[in-house]
Amino acid sequence: MQENINNESVFAEDIEKLKGPILIFGVSGFEGSNIFRKILKHRDDCFGVLDDNKEYWRLKNLPLRNLKKCDITKVHEIESLINNLNPKTIYNFAEYGSYSYQQNVKRIYDVNFTGLGLLLDTIKNKNISAFIQAGSYAEYGFNSQYPDENSSLEPYSEYSVSKIASNYLIKYFGNVYNLPIVNLRFYSVYGPWEEPDRLVSQLIVKGFNKQYPSFASPTVTKDFIYIDDAINAVLKASLTAENFKGETFNIASGLKTSLQELADFSKNHFEIPFEPSFFNFEKRNWDLDLCAGNIEKTINLLNWKPQININDGLIRTANWMKNKTEFYKNYILDKTFEKKDKISAIIVCYRDEPAIPVMYEKLVKVFNKLAVNYEIIFVNDRSPDNSEEEIKKLSENDHNVIGITHSRNFGAQPGFLSGMEICSGNIAVLLDGDLQDPPELIEDFYKKWKEGYDVVYGIRQKREMSSFMEFLFKTYYRIFKFLADIEIPNDAGDFSLLDRKVINQLLLLPEKDVFLRGLRAWVGFKQTGIPYYRPERMFGKSTNNIIRYIWWAKKGIFSFSYKPLEYISYAGFFIFVFAFLFAIVQFIIKLMYPSLVPTGLTTIILLILLIGGVQLFAISIIGEYIAKIIEETKGRPRFIRKAIINSNIIIEDVNEIEDFINKQKIKIGSNKNEY
Repeated sequence: MQENINNESVFAEDIEKLKGPILIFGVSGFEGSNIFRKILKHRDDCFGVLDDNKEYWRLKNLPLRNLKKCDITKVHEIESLINNLNPKTIYNFAEYGSYSYQQNVKRIYDVNFTGLGLLLDTIKNKNISAFIQAGSYAEYGFNSQYPDENSSLEPYSEYSVSKIASNYLIKYFGNVYNLPIVNLRFYSVYGPWEEPDRLVSQLIVKGFNKQYPSFASPTVTKDFIYIDDAINAVLKASLTAENFKGETFNIASGLKTSLQELADFSKNHFEIPFEPSFFNFEKRNWDLDLCAGNIEKTINLLNWKPQININDGLIRTANWMKNKTEFYKNYILDKTFEKKDKISAIIVCYRDEPAIPVMYEKLVKVFNKLAVNYEIIFVNDRSPDNSEEEIKKLSENDHNVIGITHSRNFGAQPGFLSGMEICSGNIAVLLDGDLQDPPELIEDFYKKWKEGYDVVYGIRQKREMSSFMEFLFKTYYRIFKFLADIEIPNDAGDFSLLDRKVINQLLLLPEKDVFLRGLRAWVGFKQTGIPYYRPERMFGKSTNNIIRYIWWAKKGIFSFSYKPLEYISYAGFFIFVFAFLFAIVQFIIKLMYPSLVPTGLTTIILLILLIGGVQLFAISIIGEYIAKIIEETKGRPRFIRKAIINSNIIIEDVNEIEDFINKQKIKIGSNKNEY
């Protein structure tokens, strides 16, 4: 008989014996996150693997340095991760399809079978101490009543098929490559951090409110195993994997627990004053009336058996959930995930190396205060300093940081579009990389967005610059507002918050020579501004000068106004009328007062210069519009990405960059905590 695993020292002793570093795939899931937390209590060389950039509710307050990014279906990402960490103990809890809402058949096989195969192929020649695969009792399928590890496998779903195939991969790599690899077939694991919509969670939360969850037939049984027992089995298998290469073990209680027994527990423990109701729900293939595991092999060879019975496990889970009652109750009663906004911060950087880490710290502080999910996208517009290295450092420690490196300097406007194209938030905030746009103002932007505004922009009420330059800026914005064909707010730069529907519309616009603050106004929607004080750059000097400012002024006016062309027409007409009238007057004066008519070469030259100057000015304005037409008809891309940086991965292959962008697009609109 083992010691009672309620004693934390039992875990500590086995955890200390594990060979490290330790790598856990599927760390955001129920079992993976629990063992990750347990190991981190005793050692810091344990790393959890995330497959995308979402923020996971189970991993709150865990050190970011221990979280790594890797898509288990991408061999180059697996190889990079394994080569960088050189893990000795690996746990694979990554899977897809075990929940009824996970219906994508391709992803079931990609994650459960192909991903496992790529991972095993990567480590087959490495010096691995233990590899533990999280299997499932679904491998037995319809053969559900006390099957042992050699019983026939009778799949009842695509998920079941994928787990069976994974089991054969384990056997193959264990036997042929002599890998210390073990497959643990878990039955119904429950306990702290389980999804709120699962049976045990609903049983407890409903019980707190003197209610029952929806029960199927009272005779339906499951084999429940408490999470601490499951973790203990993983540790035992890890320490003895060298003896069981390619073997499979059932991890179960070995007992059948019926829904009637669960209802009785709820009635007695929570003192519910009425009897439960049972319903005959329409069954799915994997809904079996009787399900229980045979753990004889596990007891004999792994020296493991469960220590916590169902009543004790439910009580422990209920005690843990008392501090999270409101969270679980809200989820279950609403029958939906608790939505949480995701803000994508997009920062275009050029010569902003020292400002990048400061910007990151300020943004994270704001996002944590707002309690939102976030991603921070730094667009390195081919900066000649070490901006790329600074972005890479941040990305290695925070999977929410994404870096984009352009092939050359394309400018701030294409840079913002480059970031907007891959951002996955339901809100995006655009900021310059020099910290002149204060991240703290995002909190006010967010409040306005919550009030129903789709666009919230910053109004530069005061700038930290010379009075003369500030006068020129304010004058330009008012001229621009007067000339523009749409309503343009005064003193509003690129610093703004955009709703997802606004982002989508901006990305659909085909024009190449973009002026975002104008396009932002052009697309419409409900907009408002917030005034702020714009300070000087915190680091370095601005790369802009008076010539650059004039170029920007022309860009805005010629992109959003045809009035200069109209004024040329008016000017030509008035000059013609004036010239015609002047000719008549001159003719009359010549007849009546010949001595008063101007004579000489100087007069003629001045008139020619005047008319010629007007013509050249008119032609230059027309030329600006023609130049814009040429730029648009060339059809060149607005930017070219040289690389994408995320976690410990630098993606430079064109096809892999496209894959990353497609993955980001898939995440758009699904910004929920995975409760």
